[in-house]
Amino acid sequence: MARAFAMIMAGGESKDLSVLTEIRSEPSVPFGGKFRLVDFSLSNCVNSGIHNVAVLTQYRPRSLNDHIGIGKPWDLDRASGGVRLLQPYRGGPYGDWQRGSADAVRRNLDHVAQQSEEYVLILSGRHVSVMDYRPLLDQHAQTGADVTVAVRRVNHYETHRFGIVSTAADGRIVEFQEKPRRSPRNLASMGIYVFRRDFLVDLLAGSTHVDFGYHVLPALLAESRRVQSYTFPGYWADISTVQAYWEANMSLMAEEPALDLYDPQWVIHTRSAEAAPVKVGPSADVDGTLLSNGCQIDGTVERSVLSPGVRVAEGAVVRDSIILNDTVIGAGAVVDRCIVDKGVIIEEGAQVGYGDNNKPNTALPERLNTGITLIGKGSRIPAGITIGRNAVVHPFSGDDAFAKRKSVRSGSDVGKDLR
Repeated sequence: MARAFAMIMAGGESKDLSVLTEIRSEPSVPFGGKFRLVDFSLSNCVNSGIHNVAVLTQYRPRSLNDHIGIGKPWDLDRASGGVRLLQPYRGGPYGDWQRGSADAVRRNLDHVAQQSEEYVLILSGRHVSVMDYRPLLDQHAQTGADVTVAVRRVNHYETHRFGIVSTAADGRIVEFQEKPRRSPRNLASMGIYVFRRDFLVDLLAGSTHVDFGYHVLPALLAESRRVQSYTFPGYWADISTVQAYWEANMSLMAEEPALDLYDPQWVIHTRSAEAAPVKVGPSADVDGTLLSNGCQIDGTVERSVLSPGVRVAEGAVVRDSIILNDTVIGAGAVVDRCIVDKGVIIEEGAQVGYGDNNKPNTALPERLNTGITLIGKGSRIPAGITIGRNAVVHPFSGDDAFAKRKSVRSGSDVGKDLR
């Protein structure tokens, strides 16, 4: 295998993930019950034999820093190589805030230049996939390309979310459009790139490119440099919107999910909280659901993903929802088609995700319009209240935010945005 070290872009904010990224960066968003988004890129690296990994942070990094720590769950707690958390800094030729993916790498070029591996693998911290990077690296070395871009087919209605490429018969990229409003093509860049280390250093040190998609790839094509594609055939999800997050979590409950989290040959490692086993009470009714350690279920849970420590009281109903760590759902409460962040208390008789009014959210009408209601971290939902569809409750909202009202209309926002 061609020797490479990895750089994971982990400084993103993504307002399109709404309350999930108000208090944390994209890569530290919980996923699939017990994981974080960054776990997939980190695990893919070590499973691919890459044990030298840099994680580039910026926006609200504390949760991500705490999660990764010294890298022990991924066998990256090493004196040589291992995982390095690279934070923004002031001073020197590269110090300042990062403005994009290429700019983030530029501001750490001193680190890049010091590595012994010949190739640099650029990854995103918000991708969910089981991907062996070795065939990608080997193809890059064999073709002698200036850069190799991992690509795959996406649905035509999603092309506006990605860089769209056109390729020649030999896989060489001949045209690239970053996030076109419409495109007849649907071969998308995955935001995964391989460069020869020395080429990347020279490229970024001698340019003002900010983003790999918007600036670097178009510039290389304009110079007739060799930009090669590598087609990845497996499951891959870019978790950059609420809908993408929702669909990727819900897909885990298929009879034969495209993403296999149970493959002993390709373990997705994470930092797990110590907790007791799942407890399902005598009055509980659980169907088609993922339950994590520490969950206590005495009510009804249907087609949902529950993270560690979630409690569902007797008489409560949770349906088609994603419930994050240590949330408590009181007796008689109904939670329908919701994403509920950590440490939320939903009091007795509250109905969250209520009614048939599917009015889009006022702040995110193009991103939150399919009936999903979001409850931010640490909020307390009053007893007996009804909260409609496409509503957003910002983190740490309590009695003052609800102002003694009995209902929250569909499409409404409650509380203060903490960005």
